[in-house]
Amino acid sequence: MNELAALLRQRIRRDRLQLIFWIGGTALLALFTASAVATTYGDAVERNQILALAIQSPAILILRGLPQGGGLDEFIFFEIFTYLALLAAMMSTFLAVRHTRAEEESGRAELIGSTPAARVLPTVATLVHGVGANVLIGLGVFAGFALGGMAVDGSLVAGVATTATGVVFLAVGMLAAQFMRTSRGANGLSMALVGIAFLLRGVGDALGTQTGPLSMASAWPSWLSPIGWAQHTAAYTQNTLAPLLLSAALAAVCLVAVFVLQGVRDSGASLIPERRGRASAGATLSSSFGLAWRLQWGTILGWSVGGAAFGLLAGTLSSVVQQAAASDPSIQQSLQSIVGSAGTMTQTLVAALFSFVGVLAAACATQAVIRMRQEEALGTAEVVLSSPVSRVRWLVDYLVLGLAAIVIVLLSSAAVAALSLAGSGDDAVSAGDVFATAAAQLPAALIYLGLLALLFVLVPKAMIAAGWAFVAVGVVVGNFGGLIGLPEWLRDVSPFTHTPVITGSTTDWSGGVWMAVVAVAAVAASVVLMRRRELSTA
Repeated sequence: MNELAALLRQRIRRDRLQLIFWIGGTALLALFTASAVATTYGDAVERNQILALAIQSPAILILRGLPQGGGLDEFIFFEIFTYLALLAAMMSTFLAVRHTRAEEESGRAELIGSTPAARVLPTVATLVHGVGANVLIGLGVFAGFALGGMAVDGSLVAGVATTATGVVFLAVGMLAAQFMRTSRGANGLSMALVGIAFLLRGVGDALGTQTGPLSMASAWPSWLSPIGWAQHTAAYTQNTLAPLLLSAALAAVCLVAVFVLQGVRDSGASLIPERRGRASAGATLSSSFGLAWRLQWGTILGWSVGGAAFGLLAGTLSSVVQQAAASDPSIQQSLQSIVGSAGTMTQTLVAALFSFVGVLAAACATQAVIRMRQEEALGTAEVVLSSPVSRVRWLVDYLVLGLAAIVIVLLSSAAVAALSLAGSGDDAVSAGDVFATAAAQLPAALIYLGLLALLFVLVPKAMIAAGWAFVAVGVVVGNFGGLIGLPEWLRDVSPFTHTPVITGSTTDWSGGVWMAVVAVAAVAASVVLMRRRELSTA
């Protein structure tokens, strides 16, 4: 018991700042959304118009959730709950991998395993720690909704559903750590499963059937997703916890598998072994850029596949959305108000989908810089820099790789979108406009690349935690700031607020130009300052 308490204290101390961010941010998002939506959409007629639009627009159902009625509480649940569940899932998978596979990768797990704690107790401590974090995030969602004036019983159901989703993905993350050799691979596999769960929920909602004037029932794909199970609690309408039994069952199965698999493998080993390397390196590994590319090409491929999926939605959904707009002109007006610019229905749809592609490109750039810091902290960068490679050359190579990664994500999405639109016979948006829409996302992603490179040079120890925090804050403030009623000056902090919108006959590129100038200045400063900076492995 003493060993378990010590391990728990170590985990809490190590995660205290990150969990404050995740739990506090999620609770504040629930509170602000409840308050802002009550103020902005207090009129039942306006809420009904928006829900009618959503029911006719699969793109909105994929991104938002399933309408369950025109009441204010039901409307707020429809607007934000899937994102709260998504945040809980992401927090849990990162926590699970950080305290399992990453510990084995660094060798600390072997040291702890030689103490009376042995190998099983750290896993138990991670499970208790993760469940506690998810209970707190569920309480945060409950408090946020309740303090926002929503019904207490429905808020409690929403909080329990958030906790259940987080616990499921805590178990999924711990199971992924059994299969993958590196923490990077385990995080990649876990996040891919989170993305699949969100996509299955979205597809199930988009293919659902209307059950009333303002309500829908999802199709079967939604029942394959833990996020879908949480949504099916139908807080504020049915308030049923029965779907969460599926979450409990899946979490239990994953955890049993975790303890069984841990007992049959060596510490540091994985069920999916690493591929044996070549006897001699290829020509592409003769430079530091080639090594950086070799380390990150799989990650870049994963982000590109995500971008291509959004591009595919453009052609798949355009005809459906156009038909809905033809029957109800208010649908187009509402979508234009969401994007913030006038244009044809397809232009508006493409602009809305590519705003999320921009987030993927920024996240890919962030991961490129974070990888550079990981190489430095692990000491492998020191080996590279012992060769005729200067610190500045090493930094520039990673920045070039980050730029290439951004371009690859945007191009893959634009190419698939152009092909899917051409295949659907929709000529309302030309291929040139699609690629221009993708190019409009470039400056915001460059801002993340440049500013995080500068942060890496100035404050390397804070870089990893701050990197993902910057992305999360930018998405919440920029993409959801209007929804939760944030003031204009605060929304302007996010790069995504200033991304040019390619709709209508004219486009204001001034925001993109300013962001590009800031990004170039940040990159230049980081390169200059890197000359005087020593490596920091702490």
